[in-house]
Amino acid sequence: MVTGDGAYIKKINRGIILEKIIEHGMISRADLSKITGLNKATISAQVSDLLEEGLVSETQMEHHNVGRKPIMLSINQDAGYTLGVDLDYEEIHFTLADLQGTPVHSYTEIPSTHDYEDIVKLLIKQVKRHQKKSLNSRYGLVSVMVGIHGTVNKDESIYFVPKYGWRNRNLKHDLKDKLDLDIYIENNANLSSYAERVFKFHSSNNLVNIILSSGIGAGIIVDGEIHRGYHGYAGEMGHMIVSLDGRPCSCGNKGCWELYASEPSMIKQLSSLLGKEALTRKEVLKLITERDSVVMNQISSTLPYISIGLNNVINLYNPETIVINSEILANFPNAVELIESHLHSSVSQYCQLVLSELGDRACILGACALALQRFLEVPKLTLKTAQVTQSILV
Repeated sequence: MVTGDGAYIKKINRGIILEKIIEHGMISRADLSKITGLNKATISAQVSDLLEEGLVSETQMEHHNVGRKPIMLSINQDAGYTLGVDLDYEEIHFTLADLQGTPVHSYTEIPSTHDYEDIVKLLIKQVKRHQKKSLNSRYGLVSVMVGIHGTVNKDESIYFVPKYGWRNRNLKHDLKDKLDLDIYIENNANLSSYAERVFKFHSSNNLVNIILSSGIGAGIIVDGEIHRGYHGYAGEMGHMIVSLDGRPCSCGNKGCWELYASEPSMIKQLSSLLGKEALTRKEVLKLITERDSVVMNQISSTLPYISIGLNNVINLYNPETIVINSEILANFPNAVELIESHLHSSVSQYCQLVLSELGDRACILGACALALQRFLEVPKLTLKTAQVTQSILV
């Protein structure tokens, strides 16, 4: 036997036990043994360690039958916190979540600058603020996960953030240099796809999440894991060409998908048709509510382009679940049915196409959840949808 095998197996068993406690919310030792296949002695020893560490708590349930009252185990949610950061362009969102994945505090900062060094200082200030909020817990703030609206290398350094104009920045290093914390950097679309799986589509091991709100980005789950590609840039589907010699794109190509199917493209076209300098998303949503004929017709003409791109995605990844994250489509009547009416191929196979219920919260919820999974070292995280709605603005 190789030295360390016992410790390795113990670590695996610990992760499995924590995973099932989180998944079930409350569960007895006996049921843990049945579900995991681990013997009662292993469960007892592992649970004893988790209780001593303060990660798990016991609750004696009401019991009106003859015999011992069942003792239920649950994650000690107040033992520590994770901080998710959605580093968007005009707003930076912060959410503090407990060890059950429940958001407990949310805060939005509107930066007055796009300068990298100034944004780093702002992030450090806010992390320290949330770290202070967590001081009364046993583990405090255990880690920070930052969602980047751009390309992130496999080593978690930033390759390019288009809207900020940042290139080759090591945000992780710059934050860790001033903060004694575990810091993680991840692409926002990857975090959004992770959130969809953790909170909504628990059994979907092959999922693609298409985000239309700012260009087009995609997060891909393959065999239960985030698919990042060789460098870490997988999912840049907005620059898939859907129109030969089409509109010129800033990437250098012509006819990129995001020029025809993204929300910015829809809004730009609508502004031109309505003679407006620049419509806001809020104004477009209001016009959809009013069933404005120009708006309804223009968005309807965009749906075939969305379908063209989706057809390519389906053929490439054969996903079980396709989630489209778009506030405009979420408010457009029968959007999914209309998109599917343009998917005619007998080759393209998928199980379900849905609109995201998480919306613009997906990135930050995914950040909190992925940070939690890494802290607890569980193989898979399953959180309840009801927990998503409990965020408190401070």
